[in-house]
Amino acid sequence: MLGKNSTVTGYKSPEDRKATPIFSGCLKYFPLAIAEVSRASLAGQIQHNPDKPLAWDRSKSGDELDALTRHLLEAGTIDSDGVRHSTKVAWRALANLQKELENLNK
Repeated sequence: MLGKNSTVTGYKSPEDRKATPIFSGCLKYFPLAIAEVSRASLAGQIQHNPDKPLAWDRSKSGDELDALTRHLLEAGTIDSDGVRHSTKVAWRALANLQKELENLNK
């Protein structure tokens, strides 16, 4: 996916890396939301692949925008598995964005 000189963020130069403030520009802004999305990831792992290490099973995740919209319609409430619908909206939005960005590099 990434070139041999790329970092996990995909940026190659120090200037690009400094222009990508992951901690101060995202994690520090939304610590509670990011923690909640992380818990949703774990809940999904336990539901779909309880015997495997935590990992995104993309074979069980292909309709991000449809699923996001279904959860968006119930934003502010809790799903039957105990996870907030808004949390699932955020997870699906991140999944969709991740795939879009990966597709740019193909």
